Parts: sequence; structure tokens; C-alpha cells
Amino acid sequence: MESPKTADIAHIGRSVIIKGELSGSEDLYVDGQVEGTIELQGNSLTVGPHGQLRADVNAKNVIVHGVLEGNVKASERTDLRKSAVVTGDIFSQKIAIEDGAYFKGKVDIQKETPKNTHSGVKPETPAAAGNGPERASSPVVAAAVAAASSSTNTAPGDKTPVTEQKKF
Repeated sequence: MESPKTADIAHIGRSVIIKGELSGSEDLYVDGQVEGTIELQGNSLTVGPHGQLRADVNAKNVIVHGVLEGNVKASERTDLRKSAVVTGDIFSQKIAIEDGAYFKGKVDIQKETPKNTHSGVKPETPAAAGNGPERASSPVVAAAVAAASSSTNTAPGDKTPVTEQKKF
């Protein structure tokens, strides 16, 4: 794979090893090794095919061709290409995982943040939602979880629990 050649993209080559906190205000292409954290809130991160990251990542878009160990927070999109090996949780509005990519972790699809903030309604944050199995990303899912956990009955003469289904 050929790396991007534009002036708006910072490039970390194969032989470069970085340990620590990495932040910037331009897109970043990593084909080397990074250990620590990467903060590119308004910009994109591309992990090249030789890239090896042991880092938590916070970026607008994240594209992975190489290896990434750590959590990914992408405000827009995460793409795991066929050569990607990702271990960690992904928080993103959109995600694409190509056939052949390896992923081990949790995916949390985030709601789009409203462009018009005059409504006064705050979007739900993952920290406010809780960490247990009751955690839900929407009222419909919350109602389904509550209905499934509270309405289990045993049919007469049957040892298998029967769950009542409710329409929403």
C-alpha cells in the first residue's frame, strides 16, 4: 500500500518509534510504532500496513491497516481494513470492518451529536449510561432490556422460562 503524499498529512515512517502522548491538528499517517495516546480530535488517523500502535486513540476518523492495541474513539467513522488486527473497544458513529480483518473488543455506536444545540437536550454519554447489562443506547433498547429481564415466567409443566414479548 502506498502512503498518502499530501502536505496536510503528518507521516510517521516504519523506522520511527514513539513512546508517550501524541497530539496534533492535522491528519496523521503512522507506519511506525507508537505507544501511549494519540489525540487528533478534529483530524483523521491512518494506521499503515506496517503500523503498530499500543495506544488509546481519539480522532475524527480512524482507518486501520496494521496493528492497534487500545481503545478507539472516533467522532465520525472507524474503518478496519482486511489486514487490520485490532484489540480494544471502539466508540464511533459509523464502523466498517472488511472481510479478513481481526477485531476483539466491544463496539459502541454513538448517536450523531445534533448540529443545532438550541433544543436544550443533552445527548446521552457512555459514562452516564452505566456499565451493567442494563446499559442501553436508546429508550427502545432500554425498554426491551427491562421487559426481557422482568417478565420471565415458567409455563405450567415446563421447566423452560417463557419470556413475554411486548410491542413498542
